[in-house]
Amino acid sequence: MPNHQLNPKKWIERYSDYLFNYTITRVNDREIAKDILQDTFFAGLKSMKNFKGEATERTWLISILKRKIIDYYRKINSKKGQAEVRMTYNTDENEGDWLEERVEDEGYLNAEEILENSELGDAIYNCLDKLPEKQATVFKMKTILNYETETICNELNITASNLWVIIHRARIAMAECMEKNWFKS
Repeated sequence: MPNHQLNPKKWIERYSDYLFNYTITRVNDREIAKDILQDTFFAGLKSMKNFKGEATERTWLISILKRKIIDYYRKINSKKGQAEVRMTYNTDENEGDWLEERVEDEGYLNAEEILENSELGDAIYNCLDKLPEKQATVFKMKTILNYETETICNELNITASNLWVIIHRARIAMAECMEKNWFKS
């Protein structure tokens, strides 16, 4: 098994452009993307002792970055937004929320957990990509970015009732897609 080495002095030079571009496509805000990238490099420095050399330096940083992106979305949805992101995928009340119970809160994960969280993030974005453009935009603005109803209505020139119909349809489509592509796997 290869024994890859870490060289944090070269991280910015080697990986910052790639990691920033990866992040900006997922959070769509330059300042937030910069913050997440900075958090990723800092977390990498803090957890260097846990690096086993089983992956390349870039792959290892990408796994940390994906975790930071998930943490960002969990944080913005932790209070008010949590009610919006809540999508029950099963009628059994004990099943809980589709995102909150599948992404852990604290600490660094083992390789299997990192892969699972990365796959969950990919599944969410793949499902978002399958929504009609307007549904995806409204869903992201309301559920992920936590925009106020009035702001979304003004930006997209839609009524509040239209917004809630779009959100309802998007949630149903997301739940079905996640059920098919993530929860059954």
